[in-house]
Amino acid sequence: MRLQSSLGCVPVLCLITCLCAFYKTAAIDIPLEVLGHVNIEQLPTITAQSPSSLIAFPFDESFPMTCEAKGNPEPEFKWTKNGQEFDPSLDPRLMKEESSGTFVIPNNGNLTEYQGTYRCYASNKLGTAISKEIEFIVPHVPKFPKETLDPVEVEEGQPFTLKCDPPKGIPPLQIYWMTISLQHIEQDERVSMGLNGDLYFSHAVEKDSRKDYCCFAAFPRIRTIVQKNAMSVIVKTTNAIPQRRPSLMLPSGGGRSEVQLVKGEDLKLECIAEGVPTPQVEWVKMGSKQLPIKAKLENHGKLLTVQRVELEDSGKYMCKAKNTHGEAVHYFTVTVEGPPEWVSEPESQLRMIGSDVLIKCSASGTPLPTVIWRVNGVPLQDVPAANRKVLDDTIVLHNAKASDSAVYQCEVSNRHGTLLSNANIMIMNVRPVILTKEGEDYSAVEGKGAMMHCKVFSSPPSSITWSKDESSESLEGPRFAVHDNGSLEILSVEKEDNGQYTCVAKNTEGLSAVEAMLYVKDPTRIVVPPVDLQILIGTTAQLSCLAEYDKSFSNDFELLWEKDDMEIALNYTESSRYFVEDGILQIINVSHMDKGVYTCVARTPVDQQTASALLTVLDVPDAPEYLVLSEHKSKSVKLKWIPGDDHNSSTTEFIIEYEESQWEPGNWKELLRVPGNHNSAILKLHGHVDYRFRVSGVNAVGRGLPSKLTERYKTPAAAPDKNPENIKIEGHLPHEMDINWEPLLPIEHNGPGLEYKVSYRRQDVEEDWKEHMGKRHSFVVKNTPTFVPYEIKIQARNHQGWGPEPKIVTGYSGEDFPSAAPEDVAVEVMNSSVVKVSWTRVHKDKLHGHLGGYRVNWWRLRSLVDSKKSHGEKQTLTVPGDRNHAAVPGLMPFSEYSLIVMTFNGRGNGPGSHPVNFKTPEGVPEKNPVFRVTDVQKHSVSLDWAPPVEPNGILTGYLLEYQLINETEEVGPLQTVDISKPDTTKWTLRDLESVSKYKFYLRSCTTVGCGPVVSEEGTTTLETSLASIHGGISTQGWFIGLMCAIAFLTLIVLIACFVNRNKGGKYSVKEKEDLHPDVESQGMNDDTFCEYSDNDEKPLKGSQHSLSREIKAGDSGDSLVDYGDEDVQFNEDGSFIGEYAGRKEKRASTEIKATIQTPA
Repeated sequence: MRLQSSLGCVPVLCLITCLCAFYKTAAIDIPLEVLGHVNIEQLPTITAQSPSSLIAFPFDESFPMTCEAKGNPEPEFKWTKNGQEFDPSLDPRLMKEESSGTFVIPNNGNLTEYQGTYRCYASNKLGTAISKEIEFIVPHVPKFPKETLDPVEVEEGQPFTLKCDPPKGIPPLQIYWMTISLQHIEQDERVSMGLNGDLYFSHAVEKDSRKDYCCFAAFPRIRTIVQKNAMSVIVKTTNAIPQRRPSLMLPSGGGRSEVQLVKGEDLKLECIAEGVPTPQVEWVKMGSKQLPIKAKLENHGKLLTVQRVELEDSGKYMCKAKNTHGEAVHYFTVTVEGPPEWVSEPESQLRMIGSDVLIKCSASGTPLPTVIWRVNGVPLQDVPAANRKVLDDTIVLHNAKASDSAVYQCEVSNRHGTLLSNANIMIMNVRPVILTKEGEDYSAVEGKGAMMHCKVFSSPPSSITWSKDESSESLEGPRFAVHDNGSLEILSVEKEDNGQYTCVAKNTEGLSAVEAMLYVKDPTRIVVPPVDLQILIGTTAQLSCLAEYDKSFSNDFELLWEKDDMEIALNYTESSRYFVEDGILQIINVSHMDKGVYTCVARTPVDQQTASALLTVLDVPDAPEYLVLSEHKSKSVKLKWIPGDDHNSSTTEFIIEYEESQWEPGNWKELLRVPGNHNSAILKLHGHVDYRFRVSGVNAVGRGLPSKLTERYKTPAAAPDKNPENIKIEGHLPHEMDINWEPLLPIEHNGPGLEYKVSYRRQDVEEDWKEHMGKRHSFVVKNTPTFVPYEIKIQARNHQGWGPEPKIVTGYSGEDFPSAAPEDVAVEVMNSSVVKVSWTRVHKDKLHGHLGGYRVNWWRLRSLVDSKKSHGEKQTLTVPGDRNHAAVPGLMPFSEYSLIVMTFNGRGNGPGSHPVNFKTPEGVPEKNPVFRVTDVQKHSVSLDWAPPVEPNGILTGYLLEYQLINETEEVGPLQTVDISKPDTTKWTLRDLESVSKYKFYLRSCTTVGCGPVVSEEGTTTLETSLASIHGGISTQGWFIGLMCAIAFLTLIVLIACFVNRNKGGKYSVKEKEDLHPDVESQGMNDDTFCEYSDNDEKPLKGSQHSLSREIKAGDSGDSLVDYGDEDVQFNEDGSFIGEYAGRKEKRASTEIKATIQTPA
């Protein structure tokens, strides 16, 4: 709501202003809001005008003479030209704009008549504002005068000057001296151009003679270049050029001159001297040790410039031109003056009726500016007023009345410029007008500051008070402050500050009020700020940021990301690499451009919180730069480089590589590694190699790209630095010695013509060295004694000389077979599978070579179970070194073996010792190859098995165990049956529980013990069960025959049906059968018709495994039936000795003709 005072509106008449007043009035325009409440007339104010100089460039279409103003009522405009009234509307060629003082001069005729100085006056009934003076300049086209120029004749060594005398025009002016072909005349210490455009020659030389010296004057603002007629110079040569002391060509006249400048202009002083030899010019500022800091020397020291001079640049300057014969000086007295500058510019004012008004106007400048006062554009003395006085630089209006409202102009000027200021003085009384809207809502954050506005216009100034809610008391306290503009500031807002506030503005003319609401919000806080991150280039970086904020801003809250104070644009296109989801900023495929400071901005309409993190991008080092080779020597060179950017991971080392052009061009090899804090290295080189180098840096990320290549450096040839290494002496034949060595690499040759000198001699006798020269890296010494020591040395040589003195190595000549066998061979039986063998060593004289060791050969003669001997395969144990015993493992128990021992060397084996026979004791038997369930009854199970293939002794019987293993966690007790008859191969267990699952274990035994166990499972059945039938019937011959007959009859019926269906065809059934014989029926003859597949012995699909199910391969599923067609042999004790191997299970086509009785 707005409160109106009981005072009526005061009529406001003839008020003039271009200013507005808020609480305390300032020089500001009256706002439109005020005019909406009170009709206030305003003084005119110039708002736009042309610059002080308006140049009519010929390429412009028109030239606007701008004058815009505002006021209430609307101002009217008039112009003066050269101090006389000028009405643009009377000239039909001028274009006039409506409601504006601007007129346009078209470029379509003679513009000279419009040249002059203009001023614009904007007036209404309240007063007049005036513009600055505007000078309209119509430039003429500059031209050089048409003239005939005589040649300049000068003697060699004499000075001369070529005059340019450029025409006047719109600055800036640029002068060039060129030839007819537009080639610049070369300027130097002898020849130079002055600021006036003339070309000065300190002394003439013969080359100065030419006929095309041309002066060009360029006027860029009017886009014009004019050329003076070409001048000719003739230099007359003399026999000798006389030398002389300098004299000044410029400045001319006396030795002193005065220079006046305006502050801010550029000071340019020049001294051009003549003399032989050419004089040098020096500059000094008198009374100062050095020239001004901004001073520069140009034109080969002849021109001194100081840009934008200040008052302190004033003073006396001296130029001195000197050569070997003397000097010439000139003094410049520099005076810096200044155009007018405001010290106190008149300000527009809004004052109450009856007050005293002071209008101050003062300016500085050199010389001191003069001041001219005007009121409404008329000189002050022409408009007298009783209450107005002028005191020095101030106008005083005493007891001002509304009629004293006017536009006061103050114009200050000196010879360097003019300043004009319009001050609108408004005398009026107005009740307070509050410009702030009624019912504004403000939001503030708890703990932060709040600002509520109350914008007031009034005269005289209003007093502003604020109250809260229904209270009429003004807000007071350290947290509340009312500013000059009426705004209320609350410091450190609290929740209790939430509510309605009222602003009241009051002056002598009345009062007004406005209300506002303040809502206190929870502050925004970043609870999970981003943290500094180091990320590998090319990967994805993630920066997290989570914030809490006031719930009322749920639709206005936004979380933004900035990089280096610039907001990141998120466009979510395929090319975008920035994605934000759930407060996490993801940067895809990080590059070096992504490094920087990332700021998370959590923003609501009333506050924001920020948190920043530094993203550092890691990468391999950039390639080193500026590789330079120095300190070139015959076998070394110094390499320097400038490291590349390490990309935030310190360089740990530099890798220096080389490439040579002769042996492996293009193949780069590592030469040296230096620490990462080095930037140079001494490279050790080989002779006669054309090198070039490159360097790469390594840091924690990896190895960077190599640098650019150095220039090539070829080292001179030199003798070899080293001799061959890794010399090997071998003897493959008894009377030869093979010498091999690792040849020098091609780069190690150090020069052409590499050869090797092989020197050798016997070590055990005194004899001279024998030598052999060759280029190969091997040599065979013939006719050597067998296995005698030799001394060998190998030395490299090329055309430059010999390598260093070689080292002597020792080797032996060729070996022969050992000539003696070990003696006293003895065998000690350790257990049933291991024996210990010992022997006496062979004497070294009988070895005829390097002892390699001993070999023990043995073979099995027979098993002690069988009296028949059968030689087994020979087996060998190699015992390296000089040993006299060994353990022979892996023997078969209860067997007889034969054994010999021999020695060996590099050539081969020696003779074997006398054979020694020995026997191994009994062991435990092997696993039974067959163990199966054959018959199952309700309370009994029949088992049969085959004896072990290798009993490893005399069988004493079998150990049979079984236990109940129904589908429960607990198993029944283990029952044991000791079978003492070794020829037993079948057993029936009785008194078993019906329909129960059992597990059976069988082991064969000797006097030493029982062997490994073999197991089988089975389930007892009901009285009549499928498993029983399967176990009893499926193995009977009549049952097999019956099943074959049924299959045969079924086949006959199928054939008959097939023939019947094809009856009436082209061929008879017999013919069809002849053409398409049935392969299956052809194979069914009397011998094969009754073959029975072993698939019939498998249980029915889905039925419980019976005791007669097929034995798994892992559970020794073979049986004696598998050997029905084989020549199966039994020992006298009934044990099975037929060969057993992992063969395929045979078809059960052989009927077991004899049933094995269960022992009673």
